[in-house]
Amino acid sequence: MNTLTTVDLKHRGIAAIEEALVFGPVHVMKHNKPTVVILRESEYQHLVQATSRKQNHNAAHWIMNYKPAGSRSKEEIDRQIANERNSWVLV
Repeated sequence: MNTLTTVDLKHRGIAAIEEALVFGPVHVMKHNKPTVVILRESEYQHLVQATSRKQNHNAAHWIMNYKPAGSRSKEEIDRQIANERNSWVLV
């Protein structure tokens, strides 16, 4: 893991981050625990786009696999829709 301590960050600032980013994402350690991850903008954008695609896939997957909680059958619903259409009056 590519790490920086908060002490390094306080003393060296952005130079410490830039040097560490050469090796990939930087994990900032505070009290010996990772607390923050610093990424290059291009890596961040890649993650955002991948997350967006995944969410869209999940929404489509949910819609395709949705099971209604109602008790009416498809035939009953189709019959009701047909009756409603037939009862409409054209003006």
